[in-house]
Amino acid sequence: MIDMGFEPQVMGVLDAMPSSNLKPENEDEELDEKRIYRTTYMFSATMPPAVERLARKYLRNPVVVTIGTAGKATDLISQHVIMMKESEKSYKLHRLLDELNDKTAIVFVNTKKNADFLAKNLDKEGYRVTTLHGGKSQEQREISLEGFRTKRYNVLVATDVAGRGIDIPDVAHVINYDMPGNIEMYTHRIGRTGRAGKTGVATTFLTLQDSDVFYDLKQMLIQSNSPVPPELARHEASKFKPGSIPDRPPRRNDTVFAH
Repeated sequence: MIDMGFEPQVMGVLDAMPSSNLKPENEDEELDEKRIYRTTYMFSATMPPAVERLARKYLRNPVVVTIGTAGKATDLISQHVIMMKESEKSYKLHRLLDELNDKTAIVFVNTKKNADFLAKNLDKEGYRVTTLHGGKSQEQREISLEGFRTKRYNVLVATDVAGRGIDIPDVAHVINYDMPGNIEMYTHRIGRTGRAGKTGVATTFLTLQDSDVFYDLKQMLIQSNSPVPPELARHEASKFKPGSIPDRPPRRNDTVFAH
């Protein structure tokens, strides 16, 4: 909800909660009062700075419980990354969608305009497709989601509105038609599949324009025991985290003669 722009509303709810039923910091006071105290839980697929700030501000001595390995996708998701040119994406997408049969897929793009454009073309070519993005009204979103859940549509073209907080069961394949701008959103996107003990597939189309995330993506794939494309593995941007200064080998000592 924070990433969808609702941080002020979340903070408003937390500010409105009474502090009178908070558990005392002193254990003796707790035993004397014999009250049932409020316990506050916050749930997040990752722990970005915004969520950490909220936890530190509103929770007393917060404890972090991590399910699985932090920053690592579930082992139920088979991750595939394909390096390609922008012009090759459409052909590869059609190949993947043709293999769906009656299964469902979410195709993620980075803009509302691209979502509508891609869905329109897929619809013309006979695919059962709908869209989900921030430009739709709440009613339109619910219609799209209901149609996707009931398999009236088996392809959902979406922006990151669908990446968080929306439960869509039995998604067989997540396709990152556009690579997101950070690894946290990548994790959220591919987490739409491989849920409730079921396996899933995540395929990502990667271009040279995505070099800002090459390092983090490579590390994610390595940690998840997923194949790293050779083009990604040897690319200079995948060897160092953006903003870091790589260690250089020491220079050979030179002797300078002054006259």
